[in-house]
Amino acid sequence: MTVETFITGETKRILDDRFRLTLPPEFVQAVADEHGEAILAKEQAGCLSLWRISDWQARLDAGVELLKQKIRSGRMEHKWADVQRLGRMLSTRTRRVKLANRSRLSIPEGFREFLEVQPGGEVIVVGAVICVEIWNPAAWLEQLREDLPQFGPLFTALTD
Repeated sequence: MTVETFITGETKRILDDRFRLTLPPEFVQAVADEHGEAILAKEQAGCLSLWRISDWQARLDAGVELLKQKIRSGRMEHKWADVQRLGRMLSTRTRRVKLANRSRLSIPEGFREFLEVQPGGEVIVVGAVICVEIWNPAAWLEQLREDLPQFGPLFTALTD
């Protein structure tokens, strides 16, 4: 994966009555291709993320190739239930989306329920260095409470 842009920042947005939100231009520029397309992924309860298609595809291709090698070598014979579970998640976790006017994201059905924000509700849009995250405000606050006490040690560990 290449990091063309170091995506940071936080902003509040409102979902309209058709589950659309307008993203800040700098976030769109970081994740959308020249056609305004990106990958929308279910990350964790109350959080969706937008990825540059090429970055997402590179991660996925590398993981799938490793899994295929393990299957071919017979190392997955006793793990078929896990392989199927992974397949279900791969099948339902992401969707290619097109940003209208290169800034407005329409959250698809299935992803709306995962985000748990109703039309007219607020979301928090966060730059997460390599992707853009869209958070249910309650889930975002809980994530911050969990993560912020570890900021110093994490920063040190990742930059040492």
